[in-house]
Amino acid sequence: DRCPMKVGTDGVLLGAWAEVRPGDRRMLDVGTGTGLIALMLAQRSAARITAVDVDAECATQAAENFAASPWADRLDAVAVAVQRYDPVERFDLIVSNPPYIASAEVEKLMPEVRDHEPRMALDGTEDGLHFYRRIIEEAGRHLVSSGMLFFEIGYDQGQAVSELMRTEGYREVQVVQDYAGLDRVVFGTYVTVQPAPFVKSR
Repeated sequence: DRCPMKVGTDGVLLGAWAEVRPGDRRMLDVGTGTGLIALMLAQRSAARITAVDVDAECATQAAENFAASPWADRLDAVAVAVQRYDPVERFDLIVSNPPYIASAEVEKLMPEVRDHEPRMALDGTEDGLHFYRRIIEEAGRHLVSSGMLFFEIGYDQGQAVSELMRTEGYREVQVVQDYAGLDRVVFGTYVTVQPAPFVKSR
């Protein structure tokens, strides 16, 4: 197992809770790790799914997992940062489970987590929101109008990530809680603002 991003309940929840609409043709998994979420989306849809990760070892492992799955012909893994990714077509759905623990909180984690998980898989920088900001800013370039963006989040990040999404023009932003009443997923719809038609004055 070469990938720092291990399989966990976070990924399983996002893969199960992300909305898959009948007309969705293309999906993007940002920070795919081992490819778990992309595999779950492939199982639940007929879409073509691209999985990107800045870590080349993760992208390689995801590609191996895809090749061994029944959906290999619809799954692609690419080693690239999302801000450098330049696909030909836009996506109907983007999902991401980025590192979201604030740097100071990483040191307070249980030793079995802190000492055995790579720092890059945990650390969301100073306030835990760094990767959400970057992905939200970039996702609009990659989504069709009315495309959806889904995030896995920390238990106390629902309001902050929702506000970031609304600021970037996402509509119908909602927070989903788990059975313990904790924030777990945030999602919203990206709406492209069309310019008003030019009317020649008389």
